[in-house]
Amino acid sequence: MAAPTGGPALFGNFSRYYQFNPTAERLSLIPAAAITELLPPRGSREALALDVGCNCGDLSLALYQHLDGSSGNLQPEVPRGLNLKLLGCDIDADLIRRAVESNPFPESVSYVTLDIMDPARREAVLEPYLGGFGRRSFDICFCMSVTMWIHLHHGDQGLLDFLLLLARLSGVLLIEAQPWRCYRSAARRMRRLGRSDFDHFKRLSIRGDLAQRISHFLVTDCDMELLHCFGSTSWDRNLLLFRKLPPNQS
Repeated sequence: MAAPTGGPALFGNFSRYYQFNPTAERLSLIPAAAITELLPPRGSREALALDVGCNCGDLSLALYQHLDGSSGNLQPEVPRGLNLKLLGCDIDADLIRRAVESNPFPESVSYVTLDIMDPARREAVLEPYLGGFGRRSFDICFCMSVTMWIHLHHGDQGLLDFLLLLARLSGVLLIEAQPWRCYRSAARRMRRLGRSDFDHFKRLSIRGDLAQRISHFLVTDCDMELLHCFGSTSWDRNLLLFRKLPPNQS
């Protein structure tokens, strides 16, 4: 898939996304301790995080501060007990440029333009990053309101492949899935703009309670367990925390 070049945010790459979906609401639902207790403590090794579909980086920075103990004014403070390194990726190069330019933690937070569904590009980006830490996977992946866009552009199998990829890439997964009504809204927006429907929209068979469908697949097919449901945002999106099962329990 080619990187977007403008237009009606076909990939969820809204330029003012955090003006109408502020980071504070999500963070208010996520107790930091519930996540940090699952990550390597400071002094052992780096805790590696991947934020898939990071937009302009506002939520990446907020999550970094929330988990690593930095203050709300983006000034580093004494860490909560992690040595967190976070990589944010997004398909939109303009959003990534904005994220890089406004990043107050360049030694710990970095950004890269990446279509996560492009295997060759994904390998070229993620393997060197992980290899720089002597690692093959991330400790945690964040996937916040991304699943719908993967689903619309890559179909049912694409969504399942994406979930399998997230499970392979991470030991812990925090996921926020858009409900089905958001799919209908996205399709209506396309029609109002005089654009054709998303290629897969009318052929999707994975419908209904998307959070439940995604959760079931992660548990039954990806060897993960659901640890917490942190509640629902005002947009009716559940925040679900999963952990990969040890090999003898999968």
